[in-house]
Amino acid sequence: QSKGKKPLFVQLVLDNIWSLYEAVMKRDKEKIEKIVTSLGLRIGARESRHADPKVHLNAICSQWLPISDAVLSMVCNKIPSPLDITAERVEKLMCVGARTFDSLPPETRELKSAFMKCSSDGTAPVIVFVSKMFPVDAKALPQNKPR
Repeated sequence: QSKGKKPLFVQLVLDNIWSLYEAVMKRDKEKIEKIVTSLGLRIGARESRHADPKVHLNAICSQWLPISDAVLSMVCNKIPSPLDITAERVEKLMCVGARTFDSLPPETRELKSAFMKCSSDGTAPVIVFVSKMFPVDAKALPQNKPR
């Protein structure tokens, strides 16, 4: 960067996103058309003629960089298979706070083997794991909002 060179991520990713953003916000039709054709996208006339340029930008980005596909592929590639989990890890996931696995009720301890098998059989128990919980004001819940 000291000699005016940009990092590789900036050159290959951020500059391209920024040039698309500028072209759409400035409504540069020639540049937009060039970008859309080079990426092989099909943007509907309705989105391209919309008064709000963000709608046009959203239509291009949702085809060019679909977030759902990117997140799903990252989850599949990076998160380890549940079948590879160790027994110690299962016990840690099943225990809350300072509780030990042996202090859990027998019904809960029996779920450990089902947790380890990850069976999709119809008779297998369904296990739900909530990893984070955020406190929400009771007034913000949908059933408590005024109508």
